[in-house]
Amino acid sequence: MQQLSTICYLDNGKQFLLLHRNKKENDIHEGKWVSVGGKFEPGETPEECAKREIKEETGLNAKNLIPVGFISFPDFTHNSIDWYSFVYRVKDFDGEIIEDCDEGTLEWVDYDQIMDKPTWEGDYVYLDWILSDKPFFWAKFEYDVKGKLFHHSVKFMEDRGGK
Repeated sequence: MQQLSTICYLDNGKQFLLLHRNKKENDIHEGKWVSVGGKFEPGETPEECAKREIKEETGLNAKNLIPVGFISFPDFTHNSIDWYSFVYRVKDFDGEIIEDCDEGTLEWVDYDQIMDKPTWEGDYVYLDWILSDKPFFWAKFEYDVKGKLFHHSVKFMEDRGGK
């Protein structure tokens, strides 16, 4: 089985808006600092899903989503479901951040402090790609049952194959 999802990093030019997952019981992301985003609803495009999730989790309206990558997480939750995530960097948005996100606490984190926040091992890898403006990437991250990253691979789209 497959689960489509979005990973969205809102960027104000010096910070990313991160979500400290500290509110939900039995949350696989508990205690981690992650992006906003989430699962597709029926009929949604990746961009529609990303915009909806950003609005629901932050209260902000995304105006322009920049696709930066696509990640597969084989059997991520160890229930025979492969996760496929469209990754966006969002620099153009408006609105007011909501005070009470169901998922956790929202916080703007300076670029130079992002790697100090506890998160998934693979997130540090692709966050480095995003922060250093690497080309669009196709990646795979594999975790064991204890949540330890044991393998990852990537292909950067240096050449889009046409003139």
